[in-house]
Amino acid sequence: MEEKVFKSGFVAVVGRPNVGKSTLINHIIKQKVSIVSDKAQTTRNRILCIHTDDECQIVFLDTPGIHKPKHKLGQFMDEAAYQSLKDIDAVLFLISGNEKKGPGDMFVLDKIKEAHVPVFLLINKIDLMTKEEVFRKITEYAQLYDFAQVIPISALQGDNVDTVVAELKKILQEGPKYFPDDMITDQPERLLVAEIVREKLFRCTRDEVPHAIAAYVEEMKPRGKNKVYIRVTVFVERDSQKRIVIGKNGAVLKEVGAQARQEIENLLGSSVFLDIWVKVKPDWRNKSGALSELGYKNE
Repeated sequence: MEEKVFKSGFVAVVGRPNVGKSTLINHIIKQKVSIVSDKAQTTRNRILCIHTDDECQIVFLDTPGIHKPKHKLGQFMDEAAYQSLKDIDAVLFLISGNEKKGPGDMFVLDKIKEAHVPVFLLINKIDLMTKEEVFRKITEYAQLYDFAQVIPISALQGDNVDTVVAELKKILQEGPKYFPDDMITDQPERLLVAEIVREKLFRCTRDEVPHAIAAYVEEMKPRGKNKVYIRVTVFVERDSQKRIVIGKNGAVLKEVGAQARQEIENLLGSSVFLDIWVKVKPDWRNKSGALSELGYKNE
């Protein structure tokens, strides 16, 4: 009997901001690792997310959305995305099928071409489109590049997500398991905790605040039996933003804390005392030292 060949490889997931990259990866690995929000530039670091089954191990690189940067944080995010296009085996290029093709999509596609690996075009959000609209979108993009496959999907609903994994398996080569079977991300627990807090802040605050928010875990230690004390500092750039984050009589911060604590307890499997503080760090997105201190480092 012929021995089954085990395949493995690295796959970059790219697209302009807010096209559903993190939603797709969370669905593939069946656990929430990447922060998801309806606001652009949610993912800031390159995150490794690992899918392992009996036939293969696919290491997905969830990248920040590629865009033209407006500050040093934006430059860091773009550099993290570009680094993901090096030494990979394939690219998943996500677009929002229900939106018009724009300069941002073409900017990303031009960068992808430099990788010289199979590129899969994923037309996302088909749950919001008619079949005719999906067909037109396929035709429109098929003229731009010789894609390995064009797959219409709904990352949110899970439509055709299994097909994406199946098609990737076909082009991957025989290779080792790079990570243990039960490992789904390379991110430390502290960073995952900070990302959960940041996500809840995104959802609970107004549009002008999120891009100016950073969350950092200052302290994380056991306290008594099956209880973890976590102190998180939230950094904003202005006093007015601090007032918005805290809310009237602390209402916003209380809601953020309640939502985040529940998810962190599920992540850690223990009871959590979550202590959130808000500090002003003026113009932190443009200061290399502040970015490095908050964990935004390109290796």
